[in-house]
Amino acid sequence: MQFTWTSSYEIGEKLIDSQHKELITVTNNLLAACSQGQGQNKLMDTVKFLADYAVKHFHSEEKLQQAIKYPGYTAHKKLHDDFKATVNDALGQLKSQGANIVLVTKISTLVGNWLVSHIKNEDAKIGAHMRKLAGAGAS
Repeated sequence: MQFTWTSSYEIGEKLIDSQHKELITVTNNLLAACSQGQGQNKLMDTVKFLADYAVKHFHSEEKLQQAIKYPGYTAHKKLHDDFKATVNDALGQLKSQGANIVLVTKISTLVGNWLVSHIKNEDAKIGAHMRKLAGAGAS
């Protein structure tokens, strides 16, 4: 199942929104490779990319949260840390087991579902907080 970027995913910060789009594109590329029977070939590169890009993206997002004094920062950072650990575990499994069909399915589903759910549910709260601050500043 491919994920379609919609404006409802935007939090209103260009850098973060563009990084989210990139993450969804990479996830969709993996899902497309899986549907074409090429998931095993694509999985290692995708998981390595996600491990590196997640660090970069989460750093940007956490920096934004600190700048706007986002009240949910600590809990949000824990979600990021947990996801990074999950991706690193997946990378370890890939290195030890190789890219078998079970692992391909597990990782592609996990990454896609987590990412979209996180953007829609958790990152949306950051956007709402920024809009609230902007509204308070306009008064």
